[in-house]
Amino acid sequence: MPSLPLRKHCSLIPRVGRQERRAYCPYCVSDVAAFSFNKLVIFGVGLIGGSLARALRERGEAGGARTVVGVGRTSASSERALALGVIDGAAALTDDAALRDALAGADFVLLAAPVAQTQPLLERMALHLDANTIVTDAGSTKSDVVAAARAALGARIGQFVPGHPIAGRESSGVDAALPDLYVNRNVVLCPLPENAPEAVKRVAAMWRATGALVRDMTPQQHDRVFASVSHLPHVLSFALVEQILSSPDAALKFSFAAGGFRDFTRIAASSPEMWRDVCVANRAALLDELDAYTAVLARLRTAIEAGDGVALEAVFARSRVARSQWQEQRAAGVASSDASK
Repeated sequence: MPSLPLRKHCSLIPRVGRQERRAYCPYCVSDVAAFSFNKLVIFGVGLIGGSLARALRERGEAGGARTVVGVGRTSASSERALALGVIDGAAALTDDAALRDALAGADFVLLAAPVAQTQPLLERMALHLDANTIVTDAGSTKSDVVAAARAALGARIGQFVPGHPIAGRESSGVDAALPDLYVNRNVVLCPLPENAPEAVKRVAAMWRATGALVRDMTPQQHDRVFASVSHLPHVLSFALVEQILSSPDAALKFSFAAGGFRDFTRIAASSPEMWRDVCVANRAALLDELDAYTAVLARLRTAIEAGDGVALEAVFARSRVARSQWQEQRAAGVASSDASK
């Protein structure tokens, strides 16, 4: 079990009343019904998939995961996870017999791969997918993932419950996986009309067992919201590094870069492949956010050019207050927005 204060976990869960909070805290194991399953199969055992496996293993004595199998493009891609003890077995996506054995009897399948791989992965596994297996994903976009799932699974779409854990880091790979990555982090589920309520409940229970706070949104709501608060910031972070890198005195500028540059560009260390796919998949919503951001930059440029300190300070002050309020809410474990709106 992670060496984190138990009562701190409880106090951050946004529920009224001590007992109610503890009922949602997976680290107060005496107060939580054990979450268990026979087999979990993870396609892509990196940061996200590896952290899920590690989080569930922390609850092993309370009935946690019995078997976790990792599937990679090649068997070598899962060997590190196997060596670290994150998974119990590994299979290569290209090995039909191994893939069939991996999926046989699986309770859950998690797709933790770049979103552009969703359809080919689902098509690859469809022939070997048990009727009772629940499939979910960790993709950063949802409308495209749902479309890909419908195309790949057809009438079996009800087995797929779209999801998105909001708990990334700038580091990637299974070595970056943490057992407490999801504690007090949001996980968004986007239930489909075809999903059985019990399937959605089981996926939600799986994520709650990691310490996550589960919320529902439609795929369209999800993509609009995360284009603003996740996808756009990544684009801007990459863009700043590219802008400096393209300047003739880039080496000099980088030599003086300090805290502000480090903080702003931290997420530019994220996976280029993943963010390429996210930008392409959610381009309509992302372009809207880029246009809105460009308009704000234009206002600031006008104020700077005019030497209008009053206008600049007004924007900076509003932004400072808004960020402080967000940070306080986040520290208290209070959701920053109502997903039902």
